[in-house]
Amino acid sequence: MFDKLAALCALYDDLTTKLSDPAVLGNPAELQKIAKKRAELEPIKTAYSEFAAVRRQLEEAEQLLGTETDPEMRAMAEEETVALRKRLAALGQELKLLLIPKDEDDGKNTIIEIRAGTGGEEAALFAADLYRMYSRYADRQGWKCEVMSLSETGLGGIKEVIFGIQGQGVYGKLKFESGVHRVQRVPETEASGRIHTSAATVAVLPEAEEVDVQIDEKDLRIDVFRSSGPGGQSVNTTDSAVRVTHLPTGIVVSCQDEKSQHKNKAKALRILRARLLDNARAEQDKNRAENRRMQIGTGDRSERIRTYNFPQQRMTDHRIGLTLYKLPEILDGDLDETIRSLIEADNLKKLAATAAEPE
Repeated sequence: MFDKLAALCALYDDLTTKLSDPAVLGNPAELQKIAKKRAELEPIKTAYSEFAAVRRQLEEAEQLLGTETDPEMRAMAEEETVALRKRLAALGQELKLLLIPKDEDDGKNTIIEIRAGTGGEEAALFAADLYRMYSRYADRQGWKCEVMSLSETGLGGIKEVIFGIQGQGVYGKLKFESGVHRVQRVPETEASGRIHTSAATVAVLPEAEEVDVQIDEKDLRIDVFRSSGPGGQSVNTTDSAVRVTHLPTGIVVSCQDEKSQHKNKAKALRILRARLLDNARAEQDKNRAENRRMQIGTGDRSERIRTYNFPQQRMTDHRIGLTLYKLPEILDGDLDETIRSLIEADNLKKLAATAAEPE
């Protein structure tokens, strides 16, 4: 491990030197590439430098402990030694986590698809709650949220919403939200006070750049049609809605939220790229969801990654056994603790897998 850390720190120093090279400064693309790689290595460089400093301090404290005869000084040296050993162990664990291979998609923007599942109108209302939760969380992170496709019910629910989130490390934080979310609560229309169980599916896809997924125009069928549903003036009077069909895969994407046919087509292609990238990643890596359909499940109540229980004000993530009794705050976008716990659990799983690998 230490040989690898030394090599990465040497690479960091080399990249730092290159950032002041006139040839690099005159090449914006190369400059951006080097700066990005250096930024990725900076946490490792910082932690390893501190690890080396603490290790030197510990060696000095242990030497002092071996030669010191004054009882008061020995007690101080022993106390310092214990503290330094704890800090060194913590830094060693941090370095192991930093060496875990990163998901190449973690830094990407994301496209999220939420669909009402089992439960009728109550499921649609829950889908609207989930959309609001992620929108609020994005606001808290300083991210930009953009609706790409929306199908509402007449009672304030959402049948389906597709929206993009742009910001630093968006996909890396939100990727564990994919799956079936279940809600348990008493609907406002339930006179007897009986608790209903409903579900909604969430799919979180890394947004693909054009360089990630090349789409051949001859593989597309573009249909335009008149928008339906509520909208501003002229929304329902022109053929501005766009349906894009990717012929090789059969993937269909429709967008009608914009008045401009051109903007709707651009949004549809962004969604299509994300779905194609997700399919390609799934083929390449069998450890990920077998395909997008498996990722989000069927929407049945029995399949769930998380339960939101309103009577108990409780949220439970079934994958890691996390239960929090602050449901109103969570639905208002306070997802930090949940997301941090999921990332930590994933890192520990990866760390265990790395430790089990033969040298």
